[in-house]
Amino acid sequence: MLFFLPMMMSAQEEQQNAPKNHNLEVGKNLDIFNAVYRNLDLFYVDTLNPERTITQAIKGMLRSLDPYTEYYPESETKNLQQMITGKYAGIGSIIKYHAKRKRIVIDEPYEGMPAAEVGLKKGDIILSIDDSVMTDKSTSYVSSHLRGDAGTSFMLKVLRPSTTAQQAKSKKKTKGEELKFKITRRNIKLPELPWYGMLEEKGERKEESKKIGYINLNQFTEGCARSVRNALIELKQQGAEALIFDLRGNGGGSEMEAVDIVSLWVPKEQTVVENRGKVLQANHIYKTRLEPIDTVMPMVVLVNGETASASEITAGALQDLDRAIIIGTRTYGKGLVQVPMDLPYNTNVKITTSKYYIPSGRCIQAINYKKRREERGDRREMESLYGERLPDSLTQVFHTRAGREVRDGGGIKPDVEVKADTIPNILYYLSVGGLDSTEVMFDYVVDYISRHTSIGDDPTLFHLTDADYAEFRQRVIDSGFTYDPVSRKQFDELVKTAKIEGYYEDAKDTFDALAEKLKHNVASDLDKHREDIMHALELDIISAYHYQRGALRAGLSDDRQLKEAVRLLNDKQEYSKLLKP
Repeated sequence: MLFFLPMMMSAQEEQQNAPKNHNLEVGKNLDIFNAVYRNLDLFYVDTLNPERTITQAIKGMLRSLDPYTEYYPESETKNLQQMITGKYAGIGSIIKYHAKRKRIVIDEPYEGMPAAEVGLKKGDIILSIDDSVMTDKSTSYVSSHLRGDAGTSFMLKVLRPSTTAQQAKSKKKTKGEELKFKITRRNIKLPELPWYGMLEEKGERKEESKKIGYINLNQFTEGCARSVRNALIELKQQGAEALIFDLRGNGGGSEMEAVDIVSLWVPKEQTVVENRGKVLQANHIYKTRLEPIDTVMPMVVLVNGETASASEITAGALQDLDRAIIIGTRTYGKGLVQVPMDLPYNTNVKITTSKYYIPSGRCIQAINYKKRREERGDRREMESLYGERLPDSLTQVFHTRAGREVRDGGGIKPDVEVKADTIPNILYYLSVGGLDSTEVMFDYVVDYISRHTSIGDDPTLFHLTDADYAEFRQRVIDSGFTYDPVSRKQFDELVKTAKIEGYYEDAKDTFDALAEKLKHNVASDLDKHREDIMHALELDIISAYHYQRGALRAGLSDDRQLKEAVRLLNDKQEYSKLLKP
């Protein structure tokens, strides 16, 4: 024992001195930083902009920590408020850069917002805001001028492009019609519930099948729990016997809203999430505090790789408490808690203060940023070695309330894994802004909506005709649209490798034959992937008439994960089996 005593005392002394040494290091390095800036300010060849220079220094320091700890100078504090509340003052529309026209255009006005109310449409080219010309400005510049204080008004001048038919009839080449709109800005809050309702039953309804309600929540902003509560009550009044709660693509938000949403299906005083941090003030245990609406209704929560933060708390708590079946793909794994803190001169900093732990005791967080800083490695890099996730041998076992085995490793692993349908590469290039310089798909949709005043009251019944698709197909071919097929890229890499390793000459005939089969043919790909492309066109067109809720409803008809959720809710035996240890 005498041999170990000095070592133990040394460790205790080191622990006692650690805070003192840490404070000394902090003071020393702050002195160094101040000295560096003073000398730069005195001797650097050009005059420094203090705000810009210091802001960049602060942001550089925070970049070494994690992506969520952020500094907001006075000019950016409104962005933080919008993030927290989901509100901003403006016209309520998505805008985008049109690569072919090299102009900023209206992309998607929000339902019930000023842009939609005055009559702005998808494709309108923004020319000026009051007296400021916008034709050569960036998307962020135009966006900042569209926003402002609620209640202020401005004149917006746009060019509404002429349709293909109008251009064909006109002897003079016309670009379209110039229009002016007086718009009054108001507080814009994006709808947290794009759509909820009863799912329609296809075919003859079996006696044992359930009436299933559906709620889609896309953000955890202030008041969203109240909206979900009202939606759930309304669905129950309509006869809902089971529920699908869709959190796919939901990046999270308010932690307390997540707790209150879990309260809808779980009795009071149940632990939902625990925050554990370095300082005592960061430690909190959040329990359900409201009376539940329904604690027995069969329930499925849909998740994917973009389900993060508060969404993962909700899905993970309902899984740990055996209250719902989780279907989809593994969630993102964002289990770090941020707290905004006021700083001098109207600046702000959002600091990661703790981690989320859900009822089973497991942590949601996937990436160990401290380890990454120290070793330049993280769990995501380890996952890339083993596939989509760490093998169970490298994760810890936890248990749900009923004793089901669950594991950490980052994010929430679904009880039933169902991968979403992938989109063909040609559709990805046609539909993602910035990839297609011809903008042929965007322009086709704009042309279509200008020629049709309505597509009917029920978005789920709208479909393009064969003639419509034939017209679109020809436009794509005539536009000169090209894209890079993934298979061709991988083939080119294989050729390079074969040449390096000396196999190419012996297999040249085989390579040439394969190259011919992989030859880029846009017309052939448009035929091969007709169904997917037509469906994407239909959803774009529907959103112009019925907004986000209409496109969401129509998209559910071809949703693999939703179909599995419906099947499971109608199979009482399998549903119960999944909730047992």
